[in-house]
Amino acid sequence: MRASITSRQRYSGVFALVILCISVMLCACSSVSSFAFAEGSEGSEGSGGSYATWTSVSQAIDNELSKGKSEYKDGNISGASTRFQAAYNSVYVGSNFITVVRDTIGQDKVQSQSNQFQQLQTLVYQQNQGSKIDLIVNALNANILDTAKKLDANPKLDKPNVYAKKLSEQIKAERKKLDAAKKKNLGRNGRTWSQVASEMNVILDKSLKIYDHAKGNKTDVAKAVDLINDAYYQYYEKLGFEKNVMNAISGSRVSTVEYQFKECRQSMNGSASVNQVKKVVGDLKAMLVEDSAKLDGGTSSNANSLMQFITSPFGQAFVILLREGLEALLVVAAIIAYLIKSGYKNMVKYIYLGLIAGIVASLVVAGLFGLLFNGSGPQQEITEGVVALFAMLMLLYTSNWMISRSSVQAWNSYIREQTTSAVSSGSLISLALLSFLAVFREGAETVIFYQAIFAVSNGADSTIWGGFVSAALVLVVIFLLIRFASVRIPIRPFFTGTSALMSVLVVIFAGGGVHALIEGDALAGMYIQGLPTNDWLGFYPYVETIVAQVIAAIVVIALLCASIVRSRKQCMEKNPKQASEDDSSRGSSCSSSCDEKSLHVVSSQNATGSLSANHTHSENKS
Repeated sequence: MRASITSRQRYSGVFALVILCISVMLCACSSVSSFAFAEGSEGSEGSGGSYATWTSVSQAIDNELSKGKSEYKDGNISGASTRFQAAYNSVYVGSNFITVVRDTIGQDKVQSQSNQFQQLQTLVYQQNQGSKIDLIVNALNANILDTAKKLDANPKLDKPNVYAKKLSEQIKAERKKLDAAKKKNLGRNGRTWSQVASEMNVILDKSLKIYDHAKGNKTDVAKAVDLINDAYYQYYEKLGFEKNVMNAISGSRVSTVEYQFKECRQSMNGSASVNQVKKVVGDLKAMLVEDSAKLDGGTSSNANSLMQFITSPFGQAFVILLREGLEALLVVAAIIAYLIKSGYKNMVKYIYLGLIAGIVASLVVAGLFGLLFNGSGPQQEITEGVVALFAMLMLLYTSNWMISRSSVQAWNSYIREQTTSAVSSGSLISLALLSFLAVFREGAETVIFYQAIFAVSNGADSTIWGGFVSAALVLVVIFLLIRFASVRIPIRPFFTGTSALMSVLVVIFAGGGVHALIEGDALAGMYIQGLPTNDWLGFYPYVETIVAQVIAAIVVIALLCASIVRSRKQCMEKNPKQASEDDSSRGSSCSSSCDEKSLHVVSSQNATGSLSANHTHSENKS
């Protein structure tokens, strides 16, 4: 009884420590967020209507690139990057230069020039690259100037200001139709990604217009911000634009665009000047146009097979389920393997019940979000963030519990003292709740993504179901491998490996949970330019997500060290003679001795393990 109480007190203390660490993590993230976005954005010329000739567009690009070179030489990396981005987004794309070149000269020319812009963005974050930057800038300026002269020499081609005016009139003609259909958004319905981007840009233009006339009126500013949210949640997320960019281009690109949406909202809420807001909105529009062109290219016959697969309905259905389901599967499989390894196979059904409850809850929540918030919104992101952090808390507690039982001696001692208490009502509920959270964390989002895929499939429902079934089969195979292979694994590597897996998931969930809170504007995010994104590892280019993962990693390592020290101390107390004989190798010798002695216990228990467990269970029931 005393040992049982001591054990309960120990894990209550660990649980309290974990809660304290989570509180520290959230406080740290909030503190860091309070310093974010103190600086405004510098405006730059970027409207197609302000250029009389295409040559003047090339001169504006030259001007921005030259300023970028100077900033780099002065050591202002951020300023140089901003200038290079402005040259591309605000002028090259914002003036419609990229569109006209693609339509009149060809995609190869656009690709060549875009590659040079990308090289500048890469080199600007490297040291001692001034000579290379000079060469690329000079070559790019010459290339664009030559292209601009060809455009000006084409009598059938409108000048930039005329082209922009006609485009603006075309957008205005479609605006009423788009606004009327916005709340009835049922998917792409045969539209290209470029058309979807154009619709988003119409909404962004309307938001900018409202902000321009708001003159500080909080109600009107809120309306402008709501339109930014509509473009993001009802188009970028709901129609699958985000997931397709992540799969076909990169996760880093998604982070960049998401941050740009966030900057638009924050600049409006922060009462930035109209010119500053115009710049951030203009940059966002340019990014959407660029990405949509790449996505549309991925569905063409000359695109590579991987791009065609990822952008197809089958590929989208396959990748989304595999991506969202893998983490949940690993958690559930580890819990089930643990129960079977412990001799509690009859308790596995409760884990399956938690899994089923997670699926049902996901469907219900997805339906509620569809009714209340038209399918998605910041509320969904915040919910996902809170669930992820709570799941991280449960994972941390469970992984620490498992690592403390990673030796044969510790496991046998545990079996003798608390054979049934490990799966008592409280512990069992914790494991079932963990399986529920693992599924629920991604379930609602997956349902919403599939709703979007079906909406844009244009009758390809059978193809989508094919992708779903294929991904489900892959997940089942992975589950079965973990489920049956783990039974043959010895106790020490099994518990150590399972605990290590859960510890890694703790760090992943920490990053993903905080990132979801940033997306939902529950936290302000301090974006780190140029840092890559890895959605699988929960790694995002925000100071807050990195701080959360570092704190989570420190807690995991601290608990691991504490468990090792406690295990060695207990072992030495039971083997004082051997500990004094070899002080230098005390830990390893002691552990080996303990395990060797305990192996005899295991051998004797293996023959009657099932009977012992049932007998103990009966005694407890009595």
